[in-house]
Amino acid sequence: MTSVGTTSVGTTAGEQTADRSADASSTHFGFESVALDEKQGRVDDVFRSVAKRYDLMNDLMSGGLHRAWKSHLISMLRPPRNRPFRHLDVAGGTADIAFRALEAGGPATHTTVLDINEAMLRVGAERAGDRFRGRIDFVTANAEALPLPAEQFDAYTIAFGIRNVPRIDKALAEAHRVLKPGGRFLCLEFSKVDLPVLDRIYDAYSFHVIPRLGARVAGDADSYRYLVESIRKFPSPGRFAGMIEAAGFRHVSHRPLTGGIVAIHSGWKVS
Repeated sequence: MTSVGTTSVGTTAGEQTADRSADASSTHFGFESVALDEKQGRVDDVFRSVAKRYDLMNDLMSGGLHRAWKSHLISMLRPPRNRPFRHLDVAGGTADIAFRALEAGGPATHTTVLDINEAMLRVGAERAGDRFRGRIDFVTANAEALPLPAEQFDAYTIAFGIRNVPRIDKALAEAHRVLKPGGRFLCLEFSKVDLPVLDRIYDAYSFHVIPRLGARVAGDADSYRYLVESIRKFPSPGRFAGMIEAAGFRHVSHRPLTGGIVAIHSGWKVS
């Protein structure tokens, strides 16, 4: 029987922006400037509020496209079917990525789902049930301070979560630390739409439709308004690639999908 881990490290996750404030103690909560520590708690409240309807809202907001994006991520991950493979999925609460990785890999594939929000992890653990007995575990912890040994994992994934980390550089450094030499970092995140007509349609949909969907389906328009705003504050693909390289990764690249609505960022730990 899977269970939610009880290790709790640090405080709740927030979101770092492309243009940091001159005051290092402040950051952004969507379009609002807040104290760094205050923002962390507020972001945790967002995900506690939306946890039970999170996957349903993903379907509604993306028209089901999030499933194709996640499948693309797993096709790049390529968990082997004939040897042991240790996979860490960070900010993986509801275990959507974990289930896909376990189904794609062989019987010796094991995934650790790590999230700072216990409400999200409970949803994932309930969904898992006994389906992947012995192949999945759930850990409550902060991406900035992983309670895990160095060089333990073959792959680290994070899907739609890195923008909610207050100190992205620390999370990337931790990703590098826990990966084995030859391990791969993969991040699926919203990006910058690069088609002139699509960008206007996307903005109108994001700011007018998604909060209304959040109000109707999840009973929470404000949380989904924050999530839309946090996308706009995330670094550009080029700037984020520089951050990944600064953490020690090599062969860094990004692959835009659906006109740049999302991108998959990749990096390798070579030593």
